Amino acid sequence: MKSITSVFVLALFMMTSVSQVQGQSNNDKRNSDKITSQSIANYRLFSTEIINTFIKLNTQNGLLWQVQIDIEDERRYETFINTLPLVENENEVTDRFTLHGTYNIYTFILLDQIDGRMWQVYWSDKPEERDIILIK
Repeated sequence: MKSITSVFVLALFMMTSVSQVQGQSNNDKRNSDKITSQSIANYRLFSTEIINTFIKLNTQNGLLWQVQIDIEDERRYETFINTLPLVENENEVTDRFTLHGTYNIYTFILLDQIDGRMWQVYWSDKPEERDIILIK
């Protein structure tokens, strides 16, 4: 009976230790996310569901680029999604714009965090399918 109690206490101690270590690593990750999300950035890079495609955002004026990475030079590029800034120069503020993913892997929502305007953002390998549309 004494050995069963000892084994139970030892197992309980080990489970508590493991959960504390896992909790610390989760907290560390959340803290590093906070540092990243709270840091001031003129540009941010957002991943898509496609492993080699990213969206680059100018957080001051809402300009967006599609960034394609690849080991082959001809398949690696950066191209505009929109070519016109969404605010005038005098209204540009760092971290004004942010991007949110949707369940459609080719669609994001761009949010102006100052005035609340939103746009649907479409990216694609086909230039004619890249677009940004104001949500009214």
